[in-house]
Amino acid sequence: MNSRNLKLNSQLQRYLVYGLLAIVLSLVQFSLLNFVAVQGITPDLLLILCVWISIREGRFAGTVAGFLIGLTLDIVSFDLVGINAFTKTIAGFVAGSFHKEGKEMMILHGLKFLLIVFISSFIHNLIYFFFYIKLSNLTFLSFFMKYGVAFSFYTTVFAIIPMLVKRKERII
Repeated sequence: MNSRNLKLNSQLQRYLVYGLLAIVLSLVQFSLLNFVAVQGITPDLLLILCVWISIREGRFAGTVAGFLIGLTLDIVSFDLVGINAFTKTIAGFVAGSFHKEGKEMMILHGLKFLLIVFISSFIHNLIYFFFYIKLSNLTFLSFFMKYGVAFSFYTTVFAIIPMLVKRKERII
């Protein structure tokens, strides 16, 4: 019974840390990332967190985290209501498909994490921007390259940071 309580406390602490990280990353996302924008493209730090949670905790937790993070974004931003909740939920579900019990840390510290971030971001961005873009003004190729590939690549580049930070903690 005591080990069960310890496991529950540990899990609760991780969820609280995820919540705090989401708040901090939201502040960074809205205030600082415009300084690193390239052609209007910024990385999606909250999507990286959503993928991290999905791989660490599993598909269900990642899906719920994606929904909560997206809903929070919908409330504080002036986006189309529900679009962030919808797309981040899908991203959490997709990333959670790569969850392997007992191998979470190996995935989070390897190149597979970056691949999962790219795939999740790509799907997220295509769905998200589909609702904003008049497809008649863009060719499919330009839409695909900018909103599918470029946004996803830039988010993936920023996903290297938590991967290396966690790796450094593990070494010390």
